[in-house]
Amino acid sequence: MLLTIIIPFYNEKDTLGKVIQKILEVDLEKEVILVDDGSNDGSSDIAREICEKHNFIFIKHEKNMGKGAAFKTALARTTGDAVIIQDADLELEPHEYPKLLYLIEHYKADVVNGSRFSGSEYHRVLRLKHHLGNMVLTWYTNFLNQVSLSDICSGFKMFKTDVIKSINIEQDRFGFTPEIMIKLIKKKCVCYEIGISYHWRGYAAGKKITWIDAIKDLWYITKYSLF
Repeated sequence: MLLTIIIPFYNEKDTLGKVIQKILEVDLEKEVILVDDGSNDGSSDIAREICEKHNFIFIKHEKNMGKGAAFKTALARTTGDAVIIQDADLELEPHEYPKLLYLIEHYKADVVNGSRFSGSEYHRVLRLKHHLGNMVLTWYTNFLNQVSLSDICSGFKMFKTDVIKSINIEQDRFGFTPEIMIKLIKKKCVCYEIGISYHWRGYAAGKKITWIDAIKDLWYITKYSLF
């Protein structure tokens, strides 16, 4: 089974090469698509060199359009049987791809949500406000959709390619994360969740999600769950 790995990035010159090295060490048949979402720190040059060396696909947005927009751009070029989003910031581990893919191959999962708060995998302790924010958003999603997710905000999700291509993704920024999960739930897709490790890097190292994004997510969860 061919796995497409989509890597949206914006100003990640310090970590992009390290993430690619970890991906290269994963023993899977893979297609890799890097999307530069308007970087201005030299990340684009690094990505181009990597893509030329390893025969990866490189796509460049001339201006910053958002993670969701980068994912949609790459999805149009995807040829794999399954697809996963990989952030370029070293928070999430490529070596865990096989356990998500196993659920798609052997348990007929349409989507596998990698949960930072489920199972026995290690994760860096979060600030209380971030943990509570995720708990509220996840509980609200579960209540409106009558499901039992533990981490709606996880950026580590794997999909069957034909399934994720079957939905219309509207949001261009972080709001696409709850949007796609809710739309797949409403389509009665087979959803699994599995524990993943997580290395939270914090705002000092470039974390970009803020409380404003959480408020927006509340609206997106309401919108896609009820309307």
